[in-house]
Amino acid sequence: MPNKAHKIIQDVYNATSNEQSANAYDRWAHQYEQDVLSWGARFPFVAATVFARFVGQDQGRILDAGCGTGLQGELLHLAGYSDIVGIDMSKGMLDVARSKGFYCELYSMILGQELDFPDNSFANVITTGAITPGHAPPHSFLEIIRVTRTQGKIIVNIRTDEEVDPAYPAALREYEKSGIWKQIYQSEEYPAMPTGEPEILTTAYVYEVL
Repeated sequence: MPNKAHKIIQDVYNATSNEQSANAYDRWAHQYEQDVLSWGARFPFVAATVFARFVGQDQGRILDAGCGTGLQGELLHLAGYSDIVGIDMSKGMLDVARSKGFYCELYSMILGQELDFPDNSFANVITTGAITPGHAPPHSFLEIIRVTRTQGKIIVNIRTDEEVDPAYPAALREYEKSGIWKQIYQSEEYPAMPTGEPEILTTAYVYEVL
């Protein structure tokens, strides 16, 4: 992994405030996709494949929560999905996503805080690489569930390696136990970026809002 890129990702993971995290991503925005793809990033492609398996193209508005530069949304767009709304805390990342021209709307919002959408605003949601240590907190799922319609699908990947904060997988189980969503799919665990950070493992899940 190049030293400069390694420094950037360490800044991201070591951020202790939303401001620090947003600033780190602002600095990384124009190099982000080149870096993560050179590290063998699999998670956006796995998530897009899982999304296409469980969500039809005519099911309504999609939220890309923590959209970054729009890599995830671009994959959905190329697969035939439209009416995609993206949110992210980083202005730099949103600027790159906006330049691609396939999001119908983009907003600056912070996962883990109240989202500026009414209840049941979206038919389905995808969130990849955002709700994880050094990024958004585990309780971010509650607002995502709130803005998703009943029977809507939430496709999410989270880290599941031994180093991950156990609060993240615990949140998935807690919300299922409380009856606000149910798990309908879980992928095998796989390396998120095997040539860059092989120690980071992740799993894709699909939940249906109840």
